[in-house]
Amino acid sequence: MDTTLLAPPPGAAAPAGPSVGDPAAPAPSLLVRARAGADRHGGGVARTVFWLLVVGILVTPILVFLLVAFSPAMFGQGTEWFTLSSFTTALSGTFLVALQNTVIVGVVAAVVSAGVGFGLAWLVERTDAPGRRAWRACLFVLLLAPSYLIALGWQRLFEVGGILDLLHIPIEPGRSLLYGPVGIIGILTVKGVPFAYLVIANALRGLGDEYEHAVRVHGGTRRDAVRIVVTLLTPAVWSAVAIVFAEAISDYGVASTLSAASHFPLATFALYDAVQNFPVQFPVASAISWILLALVVAALFAQSAALRGRSFRTFGGRTRPALRRRLSPWSKVGGGLAILVALVVMVGIPAFGAASASLMTGLGNALSPHTWSIDNYTRVLGSPQLRDPLAFSFGQGLIVASIATVLAVACARMLSQARAGAATRVLDFVLLAAVALPGIVFAAGYIFTYNLPIMNTLGIHFYGTSTLLTLAYVATTLPTGSRSLVGSMSQLQQSMAEASRAHGGGGLRTWLTVVVPVIARPVLSAWQLLFVATLLELPISQLLYPPGSPPLAVGIEKALSNYDFGGGTAMQVIAIAIALAVVGATSLLYTLLAPRGWKQIGRTS
Repeated sequence: MDTTLLAPPPGAAAPAGPSVGDPAAPAPSLLVRARAGADRHGGGVARTVFWLLVVGILVTPILVFLLVAFSPAMFGQGTEWFTLSSFTTALSGTFLVALQNTVIVGVVAAVVSAGVGFGLAWLVERTDAPGRRAWRACLFVLLLAPSYLIALGWQRLFEVGGILDLLHIPIEPGRSLLYGPVGIIGILTVKGVPFAYLVIANALRGLGDEYEHAVRVHGGTRRDAVRIVVTLLTPAVWSAVAIVFAEAISDYGVASTLSAASHFPLATFALYDAVQNFPVQFPVASAISWILLALVVAALFAQSAALRGRSFRTFGGRTRPALRRRLSPWSKVGGGLAILVALVVMVGIPAFGAASASLMTGLGNALSPHTWSIDNYTRVLGSPQLRDPLAFSFGQGLIVASIATVLAVACARMLSQARAGAATRVLDFVLLAAVALPGIVFAAGYIFTYNLPIMNTLGIHFYGTSTLLTLAYVATTLPTGSRSLVGSMSQLQQSMAEASRAHGGGGLRTWLTVVVPVIARPVLSAWQLLFVATLLELPISQLLYPPGSPPLAVGIEKALSNYDFGGGTAMQVIAIAIALAVVGATSLLYTLLAPRGWKQIGRTS
């Protein structure tokens, strides 16, 4: 071999260390393995801390709370070491009525939401009906807005002495419908339609129009074509029904506002009563939680049974994108009106109710004069009693969103690994189970677990502190954040990290130069989602807030319970404005400060 090809040019210094041809020089693959091994060793401590956090904030509180239904004596809640008496109590009396009501409204809301979501998905995705962009713009507002804010917006309009009464608009029939099962189902449907729409619209985009053409070619009518499309979308429709049913039966916002005012009990509020009222009935609350989980599992089994033995595979290499149908003038008017009605009912009415009530002085007091002004906003900004809950929840939102996002990135990284070990499968199960748990169950679990005598023995004094509230917020937002990032993390190829290490990059440098640019935008979106969720959170805030430091939802509830409807609704409007401002400001900062290459990732030309 002619070694002159390997020699340095004249006048150049000889390279330090082993030469290319030196057997002592490690192969690039060995360098990669060595650096990867060092990174794994350095990450062992971090992984241990991560698992301790997951077990401490997700597994232990929920597991302990669910076990007390079967063994009250184990946790000092009775004398029986094994019993089913808690379930007997939960399935009798007012608890049974609440569970029956929950199942009824859940089923009806799920079916109606699937129907409305299907109609909207068809209009938006398959036709040129006007208002499609407006619907897409309002869709995520509906997804982010808690159900209790929507319910309160409707209540401010229709309650006795409310806005419509002051405007001398006769609304007695509408008021009777709102304060009852119809109104409760309506609000739960408003919250369920966006979920149903997203599921069905995604399936509709993957369904070409060749099936409709085949029906028409063989003499079928337009109704036959629609029937075929509905049949092919059966998996998506069943998924929508199952998702909305699970969301409806676990909802606490409507149960604590409109349902409580209507004296129409639901299971989540019955669980709250079992924990808050004297005597406290933790075993019964645990039994109700088990029943709610069983109902969610039953919905998933029903979906599986309905689809078993049938094939709905319609997407293949020959699938062509469906053409948007051009509606006739009258059909276009009808489609536009349908989208407009949906927007008015779901967004316009509750927004108008909250905004108008916040601008009305004396609302809730029949003896006070009622005038239009911004005095309620002045009182909120000037009164510590109304202002402090906003500031407290704003700070909690920043802290919780940041902590939960970091943990969510770690969870998504583990879940996206090609070789999933036992620990990864366990984490996947824990996060999926946490998604199915109602927020009120998390809150009850934290109250019960961190108030046990063993916690004092271990020197853990979190009960009644903002630390416990922060941990509970992180526990409820972590599953959602993790799931939202799994898709982006799964797109990263391992070869990119290996190439970085082969060129001398360590673990931290690889993350900063390879991983962060790809996931930066999804991480920002996850942070924004978790911030808004924490800012407006209700059940955990209501059960776990520290004395003297009420979060936003509790502050609103206290204002409304004192008949300060103007101040309470002004707090709602300011909270929504804060949420939108933070989302807008962080998006603007990303646009201005992120490197140009980061912003090019994922863009279409």
